[in-house]
Amino acid sequence: MTRTAMLSPDRVCASTSLDAAADDYDVVRRAIAHIRGNWRQQPDIATIAEAAQVTPTELHHLFRRWAGLTPKDFLQALTLDRARELLRDSASVLEATYEVGLSGPGRLHDLFVTHEAMSPGEWKAGGEGLTLRYGFHASPFGGALVMLAPRGLAGLGLFDPGDEQSALEDMKRRWPKAAYVENPAATTSVAARIFDPDLWRQDQPLRVVLIGTDFEVRVWETLLRIPMGHFTTYSDIARKLEAPKAARAVGAAVGKNPVSFVVPCHRVIGKSGELTGYHWGLTRKRAMLGWEAGRLA
Repeated sequence: MTRTAMLSPDRVCASTSLDAAADDYDVVRRAIAHIRGNWRQQPDIATIAEAAQVTPTELHHLFRRWAGLTPKDFLQALTLDRARELLRDSASVLEATYEVGLSGPGRLHDLFVTHEAMSPGEWKAGGEGLTLRYGFHASPFGGALVMLAPRGLAGLGLFDPGDEQSALEDMKRRWPKAAYVENPAATTSVAARIFDPDLWRQDQPLRVVLIGTDFEVRVWETLLRIPMGHFTTYSDIARKLEAPKAARAVGAAVGKNPVSFVVPCHRVIGKSGELTGYHWGLTRKRAMLGWEAGRLA
């Protein structure tokens, strides 16, 4: 019996959807790599399409479907000058969010997110006694591993085709004593809510459970206050946490964020305006920022 024959119809459909999304993202990944390496020359769509191994028409339609903007607009959204402009515009974003009362439940642009943190004791126990359900799903940024705790979303990892097991092991290392149960039926609706802007509704907030040290949780809560379309820096976050010399520690906490995209660590950049390291890859970070630019266009 082949492996496919042993899969349930739901699992086969999920795998097919994941493969299709992975194919789209692979084209986007190649296009972004070319844009990143040649943005100063502002390459035209024919040149980008050739690098992405598709026709200009295919690339145009894919980008319009995927990000809601043209490849040219996407190119402009990813240039360093644009990043620096956004950084200047965002200099007081964290101050403003506190001033208008967003210091309570975290909010991710139009996707409203409520969050809670596990107790220090629960974190120190390494997840002992905790059962986490998980599933592999399609996303605009390749495959997505969605992980649920009893109280809400606890993990969201991203991966390339064939790297499902590596993504799962990465999450397991965070909570080594937890029990893990694959249950895509439980995670499908959550994956849809995360990546479909039409499902971002204030009256149905997405509950996120933050599992980390007290300092890490404080950093992640601060990330939730960065609006879509804006950036901040590690040093800005450190100042907001009244630890101005802790920019390096903030960077470490940002890198350990287990809930990619929803807790938007991709909106943190270097003080110079450069896009710095990202746990799930700089290409994805650029893709997320361009995708968000399309949502705001």
